[in-house]
Amino acid sequence: MATSVDISSSVTGFVRTNNKQKRRQRESNKMAASTDISNSAQSHLDTELRIVLIGGRYDDLVSAKSSAGNIILGQNVFNTSRRTAQSEARQQEVFGRRVTVVDTPGWWWLWPREETPKLDQIEIQNSVHLCPPGPHVFLLVIPTGLYLHQKVKSSLKQHLKLFNTDVFSHTIVLFTAVDPCSDEDMESKIRRRPDLQWILQQCGNRKHFLNISNKEDRDQVKKLLGKIETLITINGGRHCSVDRSQGEALRKEMTDLTERASKRFDQVQKQRKKLKLQIEGGKVPPNDLRIVMIGGSFACKSSTGNTILGKKMFNVNENVDRTTNSEISHSVVEGRRLTVVDSPGWFYINTLQETSEMDKLEIENSVNLCPPGPHAVLLIIPLIINIDESYLRSVQEHMSLFREEIWKHTLVLFTYGDWLGVKTVEEHIESDEGLQWIVNKCENRYHVLNNKDHSDKTQVKELLEKIEEMWAGNEKSYYEVELDRAAQLETKRETGDKMVKRLKKINERQTRVLKELFEGERHPITDIGIVLVGQKCSGKSEAGNMILFNENFRITFDRAWLKKNQQDQRETSTCVKHEGNFDGVKVSVVETPGWFSDPTPPDWIKDEVLHSVSMCSPGPHVFLLLVPIHRSFTEKDLKALVEILKPLTERVWRHCMVLFTWGGWINDLPVENHIVREGKELQELLEKCDNRYHVINPKRSDCSVQVKELFQKIINMVKQNKECFTIKGKDHKLQIFPFQAKQIENEWSRREQELIKRMMKALSMEPEEQTMLHVRTAESKEEGPDSKFHVLYFSDYKAHRIIRCSISEWNYFHI
Repeated sequence: MATSVDISSSVTGFVRTNNKQKRRQRESNKMAASTDISNSAQSHLDTELRIVLIGGRYDDLVSAKSSAGNIILGQNVFNTSRRTAQSEARQQEVFGRRVTVVDTPGWWWLWPREETPKLDQIEIQNSVHLCPPGPHVFLLVIPTGLYLHQKVKSSLKQHLKLFNTDVFSHTIVLFTAVDPCSDEDMESKIRRRPDLQWILQQCGNRKHFLNISNKEDRDQVKKLLGKIETLITINGGRHCSVDRSQGEALRKEMTDLTERASKRFDQVQKQRKKLKLQIEGGKVPPNDLRIVMIGGSFACKSSTGNTILGKKMFNVNENVDRTTNSEISHSVVEGRRLTVVDSPGWFYINTLQETSEMDKLEIENSVNLCPPGPHAVLLIIPLIINIDESYLRSVQEHMSLFREEIWKHTLVLFTYGDWLGVKTVEEHIESDEGLQWIVNKCENRYHVLNNKDHSDKTQVKELLEKIEEMWAGNEKSYYEVELDRAAQLETKRETGDKMVKRLKKINERQTRVLKELFEGERHPITDIGIVLVGQKCSGKSEAGNMILFNENFRITFDRAWLKKNQQDQRETSTCVKHEGNFDGVKVSVVETPGWFSDPTPPDWIKDEVLHSVSMCSPGPHVFLLLVPIHRSFTEKDLKALVEILKPLTERVWRHCMVLFTWGGWINDLPVENHIVREGKELQELLEKCDNRYHVINPKRSDCSVQVKELFQKIINMVKQNKECFTIKGKDHKLQIFPFQAKQIENEWSRREQELIKRMMKALSMEPEEQTMLHVRTAESKEEGPDSKFHVLYFSDYKAHRIIRCSISEWNYFHI
């Protein structure tokens, strides 16, 4: 016991000392930089050059800005071994000029500004105030190997607004690479990359290439400084103006934040010391700790579980997007037996109502996997994201799946610990009101974990000590599960599994029937018209690009369904059409405008969907109704789709298919799991579409296979319908002569479709042991559509049945 206390004290002392050293180092750096730069601004006003490095972050390409700064200054003044979390200014004399370079924190290239942590936003804003009276140039650093998605445009614009000035007119794009690259190669890359072309256009086509692995090549730096001088001349010798009052306000905000962070740190240490005394006094912690991890998406729960257990127990790889079922693993760590439960993450800004029923079931069931209940619930929150109102609400509502008592056993576990850099976690907490609410709700219990640093064993050791301290401070040892509720969830799961198997068998039967019905038809399909219909952010653009194997449609993701106060966008939201080719078939794809999930879709959306028909002359073959799997499908969603398609009459449903997007959300689970558990609204939509559906996952490597399967389903539907969808088709029945023959044929097709529909319904109602062997369409030698008949061969374990059904007698068809 004494040894445990000594280790705990030394760890605590180390953390306290480390935090204080970080604070002193930061303050010293800021004061030194500010003093040096202020003096320099006065003595080298004519010769000084002030540069601010800006740009995003993308996984392992994290040190591009810092490395570029070191190359420019000719010295290793910026630390490239860690993330830049604080804006830092350094000066050196370069080619006879005093050059100031400010390195800044990077934001995630694809994320909107509202998702960038507030602490990073403050530091980015403060960067221009570290080189008074203002920078001459911004260098937008982009690694040459970085793939920039379409989303980077809006992300870049939003983050540059932090500077409250026209940044683009003072910006040069600085392409960095670790290998030599000729101007011809760079130009060739730019020609192939529309994203880079757009960025360069914004910056007046100003660019420079920098090989950051060749520090000895000072000529590349000389050329860069020459381009900067040219830009300064173009701008009339003016530097980028900054608001001094804003700088003072930022300094005060950061000072207040640091003071609050220090106060919170001291409170936590006092609290921990008090709880340690209880353990030292004889309250012995359990030797078998039960831990449940919960949290939103992108939180790295599975990686965290592996770090805690000290081995790879939970599946973490590029092909698995997320945990879909609650899983349990065990290990012995620091002399304790640990039971750790991983649970599916909810989509990080979804309300509880928007979370799918399958996910809610698994999340709620997670605590039941370690009876009689968990000693600790780790609420996993990534440090890389801003905890805004939407995220906070999501946490609050999903925690309500459990009893209020769960907060007594909850500790906030921050992941992506490397994101902090020289900052402390207390500073991060104090910069974010949402985080303050969560941490305070957990009675100031929190811990930071860096899943990338497997050499640091102290971080898991201290986490387990904090869990034991929480245990010591609670009246109840663990969060007790409700046995009745656990039994209900298990019954619900088992019933759902049986329904999934049943649904899959029905679909297999129906697929075989349709295949035999239309297998002999030889009507080559030369073109396919597709219309995409769905809410905002349902994945229409991504689906369209996947179908055409090209990035023709513009992809945006801006939490659009939450922005219900935006003005009507009819002027800019119109149908967009692109064309392509698949296996020799001409493919036309029309994307219709999306609508907000709340309130009711406006009338102009209906007009645009109606207009989409004319864009696929003579009409579309299929309407793909997009339903994202990561969100629940509600009664409101169903009513919206029905209302939007109403102007196209009931006939349109013969040409509709549900296309499930965000397929990665369920990984390799059959989509039937989602359909069965989601409930009656989704099942009603599928019934209206005659049970036609497909799921796509753009992140999987077999995109061509997924698209081929989709086209096969579309082709089967086209053969079944025998025509595309047209508005004027509803007037055919009014034409009696001379198109009587065509009218009769249309009537025959309608009755045939009705017969097939009834067959499909009959198949779905067959007993489990019954199987369909053959369904064949035959035609007598007598003339006239009424002479055609269907011969259906059914076989079950009792008897064989043969049914001959003529068109004139089709109403007598019964199964």
